[in-house]
Amino acid sequence: MTRTTIMALAAFAAAGCCSLPDAVKNVQDFGTTKYGEKATLWTIAGKGGLIMQVTDAGGKIVRLLAPDARGSVADVTIGFDSIDGWERTDPYFGAIIGRVGNRIANGKFTLDGKEYTVEVNDTGHHASLHGGMRGWDAYVWDATPFEKGDDVGIVFSRRFPDGEGGYPGNVDAKVTYTITPQNVWRIEYDAVTDKPTPINMTQHVYFNMNGYGDILNQELMIAADTYLPVDADLAPVGGPVSVAGTPFDFRRFHKVGERIDVPDPVLQHGPGYDHNWCLNGEGFRKVAELRGDRRAVEVWTDQIGLQFYAGNFISNDWKMKNGRPMRHRGYLALETQHYPNTPNRPDFPSVTLRPGEKYHTVTEYRFKPL
Repeated sequence: MTRTTIMALAAFAAAGCCSLPDAVKNVQDFGTTKYGEKATLWTIAGKGGLIMQVTDAGGKIVRLLAPDARGSVADVTIGFDSIDGWERTDPYFGAIIGRVGNRIANGKFTLDGKEYTVEVNDTGHHASLHGGMRGWDAYVWDATPFEKGDDVGIVFSRRFPDGEGGYPGNVDAKVTYTITPQNVWRIEYDAVTDKPTPINMTQHVYFNMNGYGDILNQELMIAADTYLPVDADLAPVGGPVSVAGTPFDFRRFHKVGERIDVPDPVLQHGPGYDHNWCLNGEGFRKVAELRGDRRAVEVWTDQIGLQFYAGNFISNDWKMKNGRPMRHRGYLALETQHYPNTPNRPDFPSVTLRPGEKYHTVTEYRFKPL
């Protein structure tokens, strides 16, 4: 992002403090998806200085402008100037993920005695990834902006039909993005179904807390005593294993790149970090923090797992906003969710949603200056 663009959006945020409805009604055309759906770009300015640009195409985050202690903002995420940027690179950058995030091994699972076959789109790992060939990231959702007190945000909603991607049941899904004056981005996920179906929603936002360079010198903490080892297809093997004495131990802050290339066979299945941590504690609690030079983000959630992906497959040949080149391991993802391949693992906490039940989970990304 150019300095001029950052200054303009920062000025927009200041104006939004005095004219709150304008902060959530600033919209512009954002192109047409390969499925023929027209996308819209929304700008949402929080009173604390955090600014989000987001499209209704998959709820994808385009920009996140986070202030430091001096009020200077940096765009700390990946995004593109139009929707075709995702289609040229990776469709999951900053997107809502569903119906089942992460991997389902071999694209098969059994539910209530019936075997289902879902689309295998992660062919190198023989798995269904993030909902299959057209996951929830690839649809334009209904979008409704709102203001509630000092909070501003947008609600995305859509019905996904029975049989979509091979999954059973019509699902009515809703995802609410809220920005608070404390520079918190709260994500609330809600869903109901008319048939038993697996649901494991998440947000695939990427962070670089400096807004430039790579993430290898940024410091990460994950509150987890155990993680899930994976096989070459990145499916969990066995149960949780202690992080002690391994490169997966982030119980205190470590630089992301400190151990990312050590010759650990489980780590190099990534290659590098692309694994699930089994989070300590229960209820809504702080589970991770990423620190750059002048700002940080805390992760709070009620979920049991965190997928930490270190951008191992981001290509140096890709370009994002304003034609800016991307960088291998230039951004990382911290995805709150249930464990990978859960529909095939009865020993893991269930992700089955049944008629009459309500799926509801909350994650917050809390931005703060250093």
